Amino acid sequence: MRPSSRWSRTSGTASWSSTTTSCSRPVDADVPGTPRSSAIACLTEAVRLAVRASGGELLLYVPITLFAGVCPVAIAWLTKLLLDGLVRPRPHVPGWLPVGLTALGAVYALSPQVVVYLRAEMDRKISLFAQDELFGAVNAWKGLARFEDPRSLDGLRMAQQAASAAPGSVLEGVLASARGAITVTGFLGALFTLSPVLTLLVVAAGVPVLVAETALAKARVRMLWRVGPVERREIAYGQLLTSVEAAKEVRLFGIGAFLRRRMSEERRKANRARRRVDGRELLMQVGLGAVAALVSGYGLVWSVSAALDGRLSAGDVTVVVASITGLQGAFAVLSNEIARARQATLMLAGYVDLVRAAPDLAVARPRAAPAPPVPWPPAPRIEFRDVWFRYSDEHPWVLRGLNLEIPPGEATAIVGANGAGKSTLVKLLCRFYDPTRGTILWDGVELARLDVDELRARISAVFQDYMRYDISALENIAVGDLSRMRDGRHVVEAASRARIHERLLSLPGGYGTPLTRMFPAEDGEGEGVVLSGGEWQRIALARAFLRADRDLMILDEPSSGLDAESEHEIHTTLLDLRRRSTSVLVSHRLNAVRDADRIAVIKDGAVAELGDHETLMRKKGEYFRMFDLQSKGYT
Repeated sequence: MRPSSRWSRTSGTASWSSTTTSCSRPVDADVPGTPRSSAIACLTEAVRLAVRASGGELLLYVPITLFAGVCPVAIAWLTKLLLDGLVRPRPHVPGWLPVGLTALGAVYALSPQVVVYLRAEMDRKISLFAQDELFGAVNAWKGLARFEDPRSLDGLRMAQQAASAAPGSVLEGVLASARGAITVTGFLGALFTLSPVLTLLVVAAGVPVLVAETALAKARVRMLWRVGPVERREIAYGQLLTSVEAAKEVRLFGIGAFLRRRMSEERRKANRARRRVDGRELLMQVGLGAVAALVSGYGLVWSVSAALDGRLSAGDVTVVVASITGLQGAFAVLSNEIARARQATLMLAGYVDLVRAAPDLAVARPRAAPAPPVPWPPAPRIEFRDVWFRYSDEHPWVLRGLNLEIPPGEATAIVGANGAGKSTLVKLLCRFYDPTRGTILWDGVELARLDVDELRARISAVFQDYMRYDISALENIAVGDLSRMRDGRHVVEAASRARIHERLLSLPGGYGTPLTRMFPAEDGEGEGVVLSGGEWQRIALARAFLRADRDLMILDEPSSGLDAESEHEIHTTLLDLRRRSTSVLVSHRLNAVRDADRIAVIKDGAVAELGDHETLMRKKGEYFRMFDLQSKGYT
């Protein structure tokens, strides 16, 4: 029965979101999907990262930071005692007083430099540790859905920013807040002994600063989440203007100005959002600054008047002035630090959400059927049973009840028009996604019940959109099986099968030559080389040949970038390799698949025809029609 269009996925896959972001979306629209982790969870995570990454520096950083909060109050009181001793009828100043005041002043003056050094060292270590943990979590994503979800990509970008600074900022904000609280408490106690009313006025002027700064911190983080998609698009336009891949078309079609306009429009959107927050902050600072100035002026007038009336001593006036100034400064610092800690906490929430995210593919469930024996059968039998799939509830169905058996030890070709579902079938077979409905079996065991890493370790593949890594020729092939990186014999053998060995030997540094002009050679000698499209196709084939001993070989348009003679050579090699394992060959060139054991024609998301070349040609159906059209094109 055909599922309804409202069918929801039941495969157990977890995704942050499937909502796309329109280029015309207003930047100040409310953006769902912001982090959900609590402030306590983020603070705990920041402490954990700091302890794990920089325990030694943390043991020094904490006491020095807290001691710096005591120093201003202690210096104010020692200054009062010194002045009171000097203005007595019989001046008397204990010898320890100037010595203690000098020592405290020296410590207070030097501690910021020590704190800055410790903070920088902690930031470096925490950032490295957090970045490694973040990309470890990203690398643990088994499927592709999150890489194709705009909101997931926005979250990843924010998490990257948070990993570099937020953990240290949270910790510093908390400690600086504690330091500020110590200073505020000390000055409040000192001022309260002299004037409770003035103390209340200073507090009344300081608390709104704290509330306003905290609200602004939340508004700023919300703004950063809003401009995330905008800034990603700006970066994308900039990459198009600077990448060598796009340079030819940008110049030939004259679209540089168009891309620049688009890039500038995105920057202006982000600037408008930032300007609104900055404007609110400016109004808040001006208003609260005016209140603080009035309180300071009143305190100074009152203390001078009280001193003239004999109610306060010169030392008391010093304490009043120092307390008011110190309290206002401490309130400002405390508010800034709490706001910064709040902002960093909200930023770190995205990091915490990501590293603690649920698996993106269903975790292997208890097997209803026996597990395949170890080692696994060398030539698996693969079955697609009533497989339905679409990329999200908003997307159309790609596969619609597809049934297909891939016999062990045989070559099965997948053909069909563009958009028929051929590449999607390959993605499901590699378990980059789980079926929306239906099952895929590997030797009778549901694919979702097998360990993903172990499954993929048994697959070799050449993808149509293969990667071009900005690393050496040797490494570009060896990524197919890193365990053979040091054994050059296997890499050379794979390159020879792909008919690229002689070309790599002719490069300036042989197999050690970087296949890019983006970076120089690691030894600083020579430059990288850019290969042609056909040569890169052979590199991709060599990666697959390095894994030729795997149970399943997937070849998705393996010769699309080759000339006719090279294509014949490669297919001769592939034919020999396909005989050793179960293989799936996807190609638009029907002449390249005619020697396959079975050919499946995919149409409208299902298998329309199945058989070998001669059988399908006799049927004079869809395969015959496509083959006839291509043959006429050649003649």
